[in-house]
Amino acid sequence: MTIRQIPSNSTSDQYEEYFEQLPKKEFKLPIQEEELINDDLERNISSASSQDENDSYNIDGKTEGTRLKKALKARHVSMIAIGGSLGTGLLIGTGTSLALAGPVSTLIAYAFVGLLVFFTMACLGEMATYIPLDGFTSYASRYCDPALGFAVGYAYLFKYFILPPNQLTAAALVIQYWVDKEKVNPGVWVTIFLVVIVSINVFGVRFFGEFEFWLSSFKVLVMLGLMLLLFILMLGGGPDHDRLGFRYWRHPGSFKEYSETITGDTGRFVAFVSVFVYATYAYLGIELTGIVAAEAQNPRKSIPKAIKLTMYRIVIFYLISIFLLGMCVAYDDPLLIKAKNSSTSAAASPFVVAIINSGINALPHIINACVLVFVFSACNSDLYVSSRSLYSLAIDNKAPKIFAKTNRWGIPYYALSVSVLFCLLAYMCVSSASAKIFNYFVNVVSIFGILSWISILITYICFDRAVRAQGVDKSTFAYVAPFQPYGAWFSLFFCCLIALIKNFTVFLNHQFDYKNFITGYIGLPVFFFCYFGYKFTYKTKVIDPLKVDLYTFKAAIDQEEEDGKMADAEKAERIKQNGKNFEWFYDKFLGNIF
Repeated sequence: MTIRQIPSNSTSDQYEEYFEQLPKKEFKLPIQEEELINDDLERNISSASSQDENDSYNIDGKTEGTRLKKALKARHVSMIAIGGSLGTGLLIGTGTSLALAGPVSTLIAYAFVGLLVFFTMACLGEMATYIPLDGFTSYASRYCDPALGFAVGYAYLFKYFILPPNQLTAAALVIQYWVDKEKVNPGVWVTIFLVVIVSINVFGVRFFGEFEFWLSSFKVLVMLGLMLLLFILMLGGGPDHDRLGFRYWRHPGSFKEYSETITGDTGRFVAFVSVFVYATYAYLGIELTGIVAAEAQNPRKSIPKAIKLTMYRIVIFYLISIFLLGMCVAYDDPLLIKAKNSSTSAAASPFVVAIINSGINALPHIINACVLVFVFSACNSDLYVSSRSLYSLAIDNKAPKIFAKTNRWGIPYYALSVSVLFCLLAYMCVSSASAKIFNYFVNVVSIFGILSWISILITYICFDRAVRAQGVDKSTFAYVAPFQPYGAWFSLFFCCLIALIKNFTVFLNHQFDYKNFITGYIGLPVFFFCYFGYKFTYKTKVIDPLKVDLYTFKAAIDQEEEDGKMADAEKAERIKQNGKNFEWFYDKFLGNIF
């Protein structure tokens, strides 16, 4: 059924006529549910006259001046999804994992966490394509419990308040690979990077999306190039012509013991489990797709494509690169052990260790430049997510409404301003002693990140239960998460386990490491304080599956999907008539990715 597009200046009668055209089978509800939806539709119709004339899909419950712009194209969403988690966690953090546990332990740990990440992303993708909402707090509040929405919203916000200054400090450390801090104060580099990323975020989401598209494309090419280089070195194609093969899996071995005091099978198991904290940190940011869904054009087309790419990027960029890295670098390599103790720069990358060992001298400087681009991209996207996280809390009435205000470009400028203020923490790197604090920030970020994954999985389980209880046919969904709800329960159990054991090694040393303990677990009491504090204050309950709202704002997304199908049909007809031009080439060979 084709439904005509609604003009932005439609009258109330025209909106009523539009709703009468919608497929009736999608809106058969229990009587109490029908009353709720009718009230919502009346509210949307009454506010129709105030809609932005450049936006035809504004039946979203928001008032003028609090609306984001749907300016992210499918290629933006896809490349942001691919490049979202390609950062220093992969380029540098894998070296720490390899030196700690050996190649096979590292490969298994990253593969297992990758499986958890895939199920989490699939669950998020199903909810985001059904009705895209503003951040994880909105999903949790609508489908599960407003208290969970409050807790996950602030957990995610705290994480992204910390990440941008952490990345700015990392950028200053990367540049110190070339320019010593005695010559140029690190605060200079922090200022330059801060001005650039704020400028990118100020000029609108379309500009941000375009910038991240090219940065993510560059990161993908760098990782593919490094993987190809490792494969060539493994086969003896380097300057030393040393054919490595599986040499380092035999000697010094594929599994490393944890320490001189914890040896044998116990030592290997402890080393294996200790890698999970680094594997979790490496995947953080992969859920960025759920944030950009609210600003994506035709999300029911772009989001499923991005989610389906998740498994491919996990296998290609994480598992294959870690497999090849274990082939080319031994876990007891002196350069790797030195890199483990280095700061964030090319000197800390295990890929550079493999390059130096093969006799290639020029590449380390190139790799350092690539690390700098990775850090810059991460900082740029982290500032974006930080502002949108605060905005989503304000939209959901869980933060002051002033942070929901947007300008004519759809930028939540008050929320962005607060996020920028937290970036000023990066100037702590001016003091070398203060810069050490950011090593502990990694611990804080990882616990808040995994708590976000846990909340997404709990929210999906409630969403899936409501869909089944209300008899909604999932065959009509644009995307259905595979192996559900079993995959969600499986991932939820192991994510909770990792959250509890990820820093257990603080108890294994002769002296209790209280700093790592506090930073590694501080997220747990903060999360539960937010959850139970909100629940006791507002007396909220887990929403009954039969009362979960599965229809408010759905009509606008249905209409956008219909218009998208019409646009695709027109494009197919145009390509057919014009023959094999650039549009044909892009659609045939690049369209599946972009």
